[in-house]
Amino acid sequence: MEKTAKIYVAGHRGMVGSAIVRELQRQGYTNIVTRTHKELDLTRQDQVEKFFAEERPEYVFLAAAKVGGIVANQEALADFMYENMILEMNVIHAAWKNGCRKLEFLGSSCIYPRMAPQPMKESCLLTSELEKTNEAYALAKISGLKYCEFLNRQYGTDYISVMPTNLYGPNDNYHPEHSHVLPALIRRFHEAKVQGLKEVTCWGDGSPLREFLYVDDLANLCVFLMNHYSGNETVNAGTGKELTIKELTEKVAKIIGYEGRILWDTSRPNGTPRKLLDVSKAKALGWEARTSLDEGIRLAYEDFLHNPMRAER
Repeated sequence: MEKTAKIYVAGHRGMVGSAIVRELQRQGYTNIVTRTHKELDLTRQDQVEKFFAEERPEYVFLAAAKVGGIVANQEALADFMYENMILEMNVIHAAWKNGCRKLEFLGSSCIYPRMAPQPMKESCLLTSELEKTNEAYALAKISGLKYCEFLNRQYGTDYISVMPTNLYGPNDNYHPEHSHVLPALIRRFHEAKVQGLKEVTCWGDGSPLREFLYVDDLANLCVFLMNHYSGNETVNAGTGKELTIKELTEKVAKIIGYEGRILWDTSRPNGTPRKLLDVSKAKALGWEARTSLDEGIRLAYEDFLHNPMRAER
């Protein structure tokens, strides 16, 4: 990408989109186009086509999505599938119609089968059934990456996709029930420390294994891939390192300074037993994550403390 090329970042107010904007600015890109949801509703095809016809961005980072944790996904199955599918189809199709030079689609590691061999390679997509707790979201994301692939195959476009592992960092969602596990733990232990609670109850039994990637590292990879990768197969984005939810919980509690007991509510769902990405493709291209989990949690906690609107959700 040329430093003056017109670059549209869809979802620039979210955790991923805002990180991509920061990374683009850090690298000296000067012509970044953004729109708020109020200015442009990406689920409205007429609005999206009008925007692309007028702005004609040369490059697009599609980071906009309806996201949430296990509870949110289970409560709004239809909403997660419809809103994500219609949003991504509108943007990708309008980009193609208006001659976008390159588009990068941001997905999620939940696209891979529930019991996929670990670590999960990009090639294991669609080899067996999905995890039921986020099936609707996963199906929408699979549709988006496949549409990019099919446009490449039919029309010779240069559209790529990236599948991140569990993300965290600045501008995360700290809602007590609708957030993902790491930001939920940050909020829970912070409040327990402030309130002087002697114990905190966490969901499940703590046994699932998870991998976590600091969102600014993902943003760095996204810009890197836009400049250095073309291909129909997606690229995994992760650290290649995992830990149990129990280990993560103890780590977050220690960093925040909570010293009470940690209990487990085994009536709550665990989700997928293990989710570790094979990141050998990204490494072969010359990229590796730089932020350690301990440092990333400290940075995320600072963001939580200094962003009251985020903390109150």
